[in-house]
Amino acid sequence: MAAHTKLEQRLIEEAYDHLIKSVSIKLNDDDYANIKKAFDFANSAHEGVKRKSGEPYILHPLAVATIVTREIGLGSKAIISSILHDVVEDTDYTLADIENLFGKKIASIVDGLTKLEGDFDYKQASNFRKMLLTLSDDVRVILIKIADRLHNMRTLDSMPPNKQQKISGETLHIYAPLAHRLGLYAVKTELEDLSLKYRFPDQYKEISLQLRDKEEHRKYLVEQFITPIKHLLEKENLHVNIKGRPKSIYSIWKKMQVKKVSFDEVYDLLAIRIVFKADQEIDERRKCWEIFSIVTSIYKYKQDRIRDWITMPKANGYEALHVTVMGPEGKWVEVQIRSERMDEIAERGFAAHWKYKDGTSHDSELDKWISRIRETLHNPESDVLEFLDEFKLNLFSSEIVVFTPKGEMKTLPKGATVLDFAYEIHTQLGNKCIGAKINHQLVPINHVLNSGDQIEILTSEKQKPQAHWFNIAVTAKGKQKVKDAFKLQHKKHIDKGKKMIEEALRKIDKVPSNETINVLLNHFKLESKVQMYAQVGSDLNTLDNIAKLFETKKEDNKFIKYWRLSLGRKKKDQDQQTDKNPSTIDRKKTYILSEENAEKNFYLSKCCNPIPGDDVMGYITDDNKIIIHKNNCPETIKLMTQQGDRIVTAKWKQFRIRSFLTHISIKGFDRIGIVSELTGIISKDHNINMRTVQFDANEGVFTGNLFLYVHNKLDVNNIIAKLIKVKGVESVERIEDV
Repeated sequence: MAAHTKLEQRLIEEAYDHLIKSVSIKLNDDDYANIKKAFDFANSAHEGVKRKSGEPYILHPLAVATIVTREIGLGSKAIISSILHDVVEDTDYTLADIENLFGKKIASIVDGLTKLEGDFDYKQASNFRKMLLTLSDDVRVILIKIADRLHNMRTLDSMPPNKQQKISGETLHIYAPLAHRLGLYAVKTELEDLSLKYRFPDQYKEISLQLRDKEEHRKYLVEQFITPIKHLLEKENLHVNIKGRPKSIYSIWKKMQVKKVSFDEVYDLLAIRIVFKADQEIDERRKCWEIFSIVTSIYKYKQDRIRDWITMPKANGYEALHVTVMGPEGKWVEVQIRSERMDEIAERGFAAHWKYKDGTSHDSELDKWISRIRETLHNPESDVLEFLDEFKLNLFSSEIVVFTPKGEMKTLPKGATVLDFAYEIHTQLGNKCIGAKINHQLVPINHVLNSGDQIEILTSEKQKPQAHWFNIAVTAKGKQKVKDAFKLQHKKHIDKGKKMIEEALRKIDKVPSNETINVLLNHFKLESKVQMYAQVGSDLNTLDNIAKLFETKKEDNKFIKYWRLSLGRKKKDQDQQTDKNPSTIDRKKTYILSEENAEKNFYLSKCCNPIPGDDVMGYITDDNKIIIHKNNCPETIKLMTQQGDRIVTAKWKQFRIRSFLTHISIKGFDRIGIVSELTGIISKDHNINMRTVQFDANEGVFTGNLFLYVHNKLDVNNIIAKLIKVKGVESVERIEDV
């Protein structure tokens, strides 16, 4: 390997010095000596290796270590592990070498950070699962991995477009929610913003420019807003730090998407943070409400926008008092009131502060969450790809707090049901659940819980888990327990069905050979014997008159032979066809969607119904075809996370002949002739064909659903722009499901 140039060596030394200066907690001489030892070792191991950007590779682990200490607040072991995190994966050194040089704990953390090898479909989920297995022992593995992902996102410019899409999608799907769950709000916000930058660059730039254009006016409004608050706080001898902060680009974009509003219509674009000093936690609560009282004596507050996270902190440890008030120029302003301790937890993450900063340990909601994750991870029946979805369900951002009959508090995600609560208490309680009494009122198992509910689960020994329960359960634990119950039942049915078939064959002097099993499969019109055993065992299929199936008939024997021969030829033809169609798609290049290739080389996904002009990406199937999804389709993010190497960037060529079915929803105030006016704009002014027109009016308000054939997104935008101007129309939007 080539040695570093003088310029590279200077960059490396500067990066190391920056790391040392960034250390945010007190370290002793031995700690600094071990950090230097790790740096020298990693620098030598990675010597001559370059990143995609062309810079020396060692700069990446040094940057990760800097994030870990400066932005998360971890100590020497985490810094050393960050510096070493790619050594085992990318060099000839082993975990045994790491353990000999730096000890078992460092080796364990590095092992959690080292990727697995294997089949790609399972690789990413397996990597993540392996990393999370160390969570119960050492949460620093996750914190370092998040720091690693943050630096990769900060330097994503050097990657090809398909990799940018894959990595940003994966970040938004898993790493940003995980950072949020661990209380790393600043990191979570940056991960979301950077993901948006690469997934929707035009929209990211537009919002960035609008924020920049309004920066001076925002500063003016902040100063105007906080001046009277400062004055009153000083009179009360309360010393605080007040600062304004804009909403993140991603949060603004998300509100624009969900609420279908413009940038200027986004609720509470302005936010103020008031941070104060306090000696004790009791003093903190009193001061929070004292400041709240002063703020709301000056500005009128929105009653449904008070969030008390000090009386009942979030599951990740977040504490603050939020209130939204009417500020200058009729603008809603969100005010966050926190102590310095609360602010540190909010910015750096409860996990780091709680376990590795002050050395104390608390029986927190984070402990309980980690325990639930561990339970899922150690379930031997859990499918590795299903695991990612189950884990994602545990990254809930909104929680409710409910109580057992004895007053024990339980935290569940918002939207959780009686069934989720039952499984949260005990598996058998869930399996036997028939309903509940909530605040002494009888409710069914699908009843959605609210914060403060006191719940008594009702059971019956005759009750068994039902198939539709999987849709009632909201939590990962609840869904998994339902799935486990059915797997157990399924296994019993398979065993029972196998015995029944073997016994029935024995009675007619037949053995369960491949030939006899094939005859039965053909009779039941099934594809696998496991499926057949399960259906027979659960009494969905009967073995009545089984003897007639095996009466010796030449025609039957000829049919079976012909059937087998046909299957063999079909498989051979398929194999030959596969050989003639080797993979020809260059995954590093942008795939061009042309009218000539439609339905031949690519298909449009039915889940999001993209049309020319939409921001899209492609997923390469096993038969070398491409399925096109919209970039903001939930399935897209899932595919990027689980099978990122099959993702390609895609762009449309102009489509002149082919048209696409699109659904437009219209709402407004009813009047005579409005339907005729709306449909006339579409058919006459724009020459667009309509497949279906549905309008419904009630109490003077109408809703309309139009299914149109358009050539591209521009057609849709032009139609929407015209329809919204019609007198009485309040909203027009494109709906993805057609």
